[in-house]
Amino acid sequence: MRYVRLYIAFVRFAFMRAMEFRLDFFFRFGMDVIWYAYQLAFFEILFLRTPTLLGMTPADVRVFIGAVFVMDAFHMTVFATNMWWFPIQVNRGDLDFHLVRPVSSLFFLSVREFAANSFFNLVLAIGVLVWMISAHPADFGAVRLAGFVGLLLVCSLLHHALNVLFLLPVIWMHNAAGLRDLFMGLGQYMARPDVIYRGWVRRLFTVVLPFAVLVSFPVRALLGPDFLGPALQILATTAVAYGILAVAWRFALRAYSSASS
Repeated sequence: MRYVRLYIAFVRFAFMRAMEFRLDFFFRFGMDVIWYAYQLAFFEILFLRTPTLLGMTPADVRVFIGAVFVMDAFHMTVFATNMWWFPIQVNRGDLDFHLVRPVSSLFFLSVREFAANSFFNLVLAIGVLVWMISAHPADFGAVRLAGFVGLLLVCSLLHHALNVLFLLPVIWMHNAAGLRDLFMGLGQYMARPDVIYRGWVRRLFTVVLPFAVLVSFPVRALLGPDFLGPALQILATTAVAYGILAVAWRFALRAYSSASS
């Protein structure tokens, strides 16, 4: 409960601050609306040339796009700002203050900055996903839909774990520009259905660097006949990622020597 109360305080403060910078608030909303329109237009134009995308119908792909929007908006709202500040806190020595707090340092660094100016983008993204699912000809049922939502949340945590792992080398490098760009570049692989990847590329982005798992596998669990298979792979991948993160985090903190390093 202590962590819940702490997070509620973070969210309340974030909305108070967002109301003081309304231009940024509306600018970010408009920017994401343009990105959503671009993604939708890309696939709609693609389906003018082909009836299916490697077995995925236009309705299937629209559900996938809606899930991409939710995944991206959730990350931007909950985690992205914190990950932007993490390298700065390391280089300025602000990480020292978080390490002595009576809460998990990883939790505090991950969720302290709630991006209220992205929250309405998340609401819009959820609305788009609900619209796409309701327009799909299949009847999914409440249980499968609830499982799909749960898998999206788990994959959001997996996305965050990958982000932290990509940024941890800043403890030694002190420059996160390349690390951040690499993560954002690889993150583009989650925005395309995993069916388009073949051979070693598919193995790379579903096992080693599981960006293709983040959206495609929850959508596959929803749309396909087999829910359990993709769900188990998501849970196993997330458990492994957080196991690696726990070890890497402790190792990085032992190497961290505050701002004087």
